[in-house]
Amino acid sequence: MMKVTSHKMLMLAIFMVTAVGFSKAAVYHKMGPGKDSTQLLTDDPIAASLDSLSQLNFFEKGYDVVKSPKYNFAPDSIPVYSEKEVEDRFAKLDAQTPFGIQYNNVVKDYITMYAVRKRQLTSRVLAMGRLYFPMMEQVLDRYKMPLELKYLAVVESALNPTACSRTGARGLWQFMYTTGKLYNLGVTSYVDERNDPYKETVAACEYLKFLYGMFGDWQLAIAAYNCGQGEISKAIRRSGGKKGFWAIRPYLPKETQNYVPAFIAATYVLHYATSLNIYPSIVNATYFDVDTVTVHQQLSFTQISAYLNVPMATLQYLNPSYKLGVVPFSTDENYAICLPKSKAGTFVANEQTIYGLAKKDTLTSSQILASQSGGAPEVEYYRVKHGEHLSTIANRYHCTVRELKEWNGLASNSVEPGQHLTVYINRSHHTTSSSSNVASKKSTKKDYVVQAGDTLWHISQATGVPIATLKKLNPKNSLVPGTKIKLSSN
Repeated sequence: MMKVTSHKMLMLAIFMVTAVGFSKAAVYHKMGPGKDSTQLLTDDPIAASLDSLSQLNFFEKGYDVVKSPKYNFAPDSIPVYSEKEVEDRFAKLDAQTPFGIQYNNVVKDYITMYAVRKRQLTSRVLAMGRLYFPMMEQVLDRYKMPLELKYLAVVESALNPTACSRTGARGLWQFMYTTGKLYNLGVTSYVDERNDPYKETVAACEYLKFLYGMFGDWQLAIAAYNCGQGEISKAIRRSGGKKGFWAIRPYLPKETQNYVPAFIAATYVLHYATSLNIYPSIVNATYFDVDTVTVHQQLSFTQISAYLNVPMATLQYLNPSYKLGVVPFSTDENYAICLPKSKAGTFVANEQTIYGLAKKDTLTSSQILASQSGGAPEVEYYRVKHGEHLSTIANRYHCTVRELKEWNGLASNSVEPGQHLTVYINRSHHTTSSSSNVASKKSTKKDYVVQAGDTLWHISQATGVPIATLKKLNPKNSLVPGTKIKLSSN
């Protein structure tokens, strides 16, 4: 019997974002001159990771928040604290953590970024933290590591589970392909486990634990997470054998010089967010609103969406590790689908029925071809080229776009160069007659049941009935999934 679990593939559904503008630049505190002062560049990768949150459809509204009654700040006010107050807070925070948190002008610059210039995006980070921090804390606790390390994922990706850097690092913890392989994050045509929040968090803990064991210092371990242990070792040698981060900082790559200060600033701002008048944006679900179920047969997002009435956007966000919108099945590995809790229960209660429907849907097109040729169709794997679309590929193989989507579990008509598609081919008949026979056989039906994502063009391709005829036969019928539309006047 399938089990509903709540620890793997943790994600939460939140949708429909409206664009958020940045707040006006303001002075968070007096930034006196000092040799540590750093001017942040506009292309700073840490700032860019924050900016990526403005593009994501994870939030209910742009800047709606749930506020604490502890403070009575005006909605847009930015509290100002004296240097002494900030230093006292850092001292308290430092006493609670093993990181040797230091307050200086470099850290101040990043505090200003998180708490002033991009405070609305920091509000979104806090919201994402309500989704991911409970899971991260559980994993960190299991590895007996400082819980504050969860803030490193804020610096890496701004808690964006689909983040991809210009160098190809992916996920909340931004693993490169090779490093991910070293820490058991598999990448196949169907799955990229670097986008699995739970599995990638486990990998990040193992990597950070290894780095701490090498250097015996958390700041150096964090710096090595960014640039690699080789760069840290070289910087130590160039500094004359010094081993503290701030002592070797001038000898590190520029990005790493700012990486640890950004981590310290994120730790401070997120820990004291309420007193800085920053609150989590409102989201449509939290850590406790989702669950996962192990899948025992290959299922596409399209099928799951149709059977459980879960929006495709929800499935795509909850399950970013599935590259093609398909949950594969293997006897060697367990794959799971993350769902809203109520839908997870429905899935378990109707498991065998869902598998039966999925099998029928998957085989529909190939069975038509098999019935014409007296045997099973051949299978070909096609690699998408630059500039190609599903329609051009469908024309190439004399099939329909809908069939390509069925065979490959595609949720949309979009394909990427290099993507592999499965195509069923009947080589025993002339392709033109085969295609027309399929259309002829389908067009004998009187009705068509609308599926999620259908358009009149899709239905015309699937049934062989011209779009103009469909419009004439169904003048008032909207394409709501589950409704029937007429295919003929008989």
